[in-house]
Amino acid sequence: MRAATVTRFGGPEAVEITEHPMPAPGPGQVRIKVGAAALNPVDAAMRSGVFGGDGPIGLGFDVAGTVDAVGADTRWSIGDRVIALATGHHKPLGTHADYVVLDAAVVAPAPRTLDDAHAATLPLNTTTAAQALNLLSLAPGQSLLVTGAAGGVGAHTVELAHRQGLKVTGLDADNHEGFLLSRGADHFLPRGQRPPAGGFDGVLDAARLGPEALAAIGDGGAYVGLWPGQEPRPERGIRVDALSVRADGALLTELSRLADRGVLQARVARTYPLHAAAEAHTQLAEGGLPGRIVLIP
Repeated sequence: MRAATVTRFGGPEAVEITEHPMPAPGPGQVRIKVGAAALNPVDAAMRSGVFGGDGPIGLGFDVAGTVDAVGADTRWSIGDRVIALATGHHKPLGTHADYVVLDAAVVAPAPRTLDDAHAATLPLNTTTAAQALNLLSLAPGQSLLVTGAAGGVGAHTVELAHRQGLKVTGLDADNHEGFLLSRGADHFLPRGQRPPAGGFDGVLDAARLGPEALAAIGDGGAYVGLWPGQEPRPERGIRVDALSVRADGALLTELSRLADRGVLQARVARTYPLHAAAEAHTQLAEGGLPGRIVLIP
């Protein structure tokens, strides 16, 4: 089978399509025939060597597809449509492949209302948003600033925070105001405008503003970033955390149901065939797309 891997770190040209033996599921595992797999900024970070590592490294965290083989002690059946999150920065094979074998515990039913391409945009970004909100631990009625609010994680954070009864302000480029208000933001701040000092109970800093985002939090509030090691130093009693996302099939099952109910909107900006993964990485580096790039085997 084919997979997108890197054996040397670099730009999009470092992405190779390599051949591998067909993986077989062990006890408690399933094999998924990949229908679609989203491309995320973390894949570009892996490709460029941000996380280091030796030997071939497989790319891809998100997958939507069909179970085509099962190991012992699993509840899944051949033919089930599923989505899943495959975490890890140094895995030899990721989801940018024809097939992927995963622990059954990280797999969830695919949203019935979405095709594979749209469903594949959900696992990493929605799980990250849900776990970040849990880490912030804000109560209904409290105020949340989301920086980079129109991005994959940011937009789903806005949607879930609105559902939890938080007062949400989204910060991003001017052209995203209408979209964010439609997804549940109560207020909008244009990029470049400094948030009011101490004006929020918590911040999800998807845009990596660091100290500027911290300054927007009131004394004793909470800050969560998405890149461990890059969070600002705590001050004024503010609790500072950075999320390391964890695959969670039970959580992803609930998020899949929320997508079917329209709470979470899946956005596909463009699709590429798997063999054009390097070209897709080039497009990702250019930025500015309203949604995720998705690879189709």
